[in-house]
Amino acid sequence: MDPILLIVVVVVVLAIAGAGWMFVRKRRTDQLAARFGPEYGRAVDEFGDRSRAEAELETRQKRVESLHLRPLGPGEGDAFARSWRSVQARFVDDPAGAVSAADQLVAEVMRARGYPVGDFEQRAADVSVDHPRVVDNYRAAHEIAQRSGRGQATTEDLRKSVVYYRALFEDLLETRGAEHLEVSR
Repeated sequence: MDPILLIVVVVVVLAIAGAGWMFVRKRRTDQLAARFGPEYGRAVDEFGDRSRAEAELETRQKRVESLHLRPLGPGEGDAFARSWRSVQARFVDDPAGAVSAADQLVAEVMRARGYPVGDFEQRAADVSVDHPRVVDNYRAAHEIAQRSGRGQATTEDLRKSVVYYRALFEDLLETRGAEHLEVSR
């Protein structure tokens, strides 16, 4: 075989392999970005590298797939919805207490669905897999709740926190937009 032809064949094969690798990598990126939404960008910022961020997001997916998550039964969902209405009603007289109760109620719903609820950062990472559009709200609500515990949150901050908790709460109940959860934002 002619050496020049051999070099051309090797170059073509390498170019095809490189294009295939780039296609697979782009597809992986697109799938993760679509699945995780804004959480994808947050992970890239946090890890400072797309490959490391994507590896972390894939690890989260595998972890959550290994959990035995389940939807809530109708009775459970109704009971949690009643509890949520109570949290909202409490806000008028005790905004800080309502935020604390909202945080606890979200944790109870997560536990009932099958999420481990120990460490907050792990909870947020787990929730980001199936609820990526509201996980930032959850982080913001939690941060406000912590500031509230130190006496550093305004009533407006506390109101926002309850709204943020509600976004995740509704997603976890899988009842977004249901009448029994309606409250003006």
